[in-house]
Amino acid sequence: MSDRRQFLGLCAAAAATAAAATSAEAGTRSKSRSGMVYEGIMGRGYARGPHGLVHFHDSAGLVKSPRNAVPLVLLHQSPASARQFEAAFKPLVARGIRFVAIDTPGFGFSDPTSFVPRVNDWASSIVAVFDHLGIAQADLLGHHTGALLATEVALQFPSRVRRLVLNGAFPITEAERAKYLEGSERSHARGKPVLDGSHLVNSFETRVRMYGPNPDPAIITRIVVEKYQGLGPYTWGHGAAYRYDHASSIMRLSQRTLILTNTGDDIYDLSKRAATMRPDFAYRELEGGTHDIVDQQPEAWSDAVVAFIT
Repeated sequence: MSDRRQFLGLCAAAAATAAAATSAEAGTRSKSRSGMVYEGIMGRGYARGPHGLVHFHDSAGLVKSPRNAVPLVLLHQSPASARQFEAAFKPLVARGIRFVAIDTPGFGFSDPTSFVPRVNDWASSIVAVFDHLGIAQADLLGHHTGALLATEVALQFPSRVRRLVLNGAFPITEAERAKYLEGSERSHARGKPVLDGSHLVNSFETRVRMYGPNPDPAIITRIVVEKYQGLGPYTWGHGAAYRYDHASSIMRLSQRTLILTNTGDDIYDLSKRAATMRPDFAYRELEGGTHDIVDQQPEAWSDAVVAFIT
């Protein structure tokens, strides 16, 4: 970890102590801390987790009477941040959904772990946000890497998760795992920072190809910035995802679960495989779209999610 990140970690620890004291005092004055602080606006804040500060977005201040029985927690893909869901923020609020979108440790504005993490190492940081906001139970939605993290939260803290949405399941075989890991090494080599900035061009061109027809340069720019802005190495996300045994974990889930996918997703076939493995799970697929379905079809995506959690 760089000196800059070590320094930020020290600052985060001090800030968290002060924030915890302030939050505790506020909690005695209001049953809904987030609603009080974020009245009339989209809230953002930090919870103190086991690895430092955990950044989140919270719509409580915009949704007076939520339709959903418990908050919807959104967990992003890698390497990204909770901004992945920005296009759906307004549609979800319009549908009366209170949601909390969380930056995984090391991504967005959340502090990284002090070691190379696995998916199971992140789960307690998500629950730390629950505790900070006074959320006893939530519905979890994860996209790609986020789906693996949502699965792990549901397994480690089953009483805290009511329903689960796996937006891109990943039940790979060991042979497929080896290929994904080999491919990620090549991709990460192209993304390693170099003085001429070609790593940024490589990343941008890759995401243009992944986006599919009619790519939006503003969205692609956001995605590339998210990749490099995290306080931890962006490579940690795919490293954790490709080593996670989602096939085994899916079979141990007890919560009511929806497998959500879209026909143009690069892991569409894996979601179909997961649906075969767990025929008791609900299944929904959107037509078209690609890796970036939330940006491409935020209304249809929101409708699919809301139909399952309400």
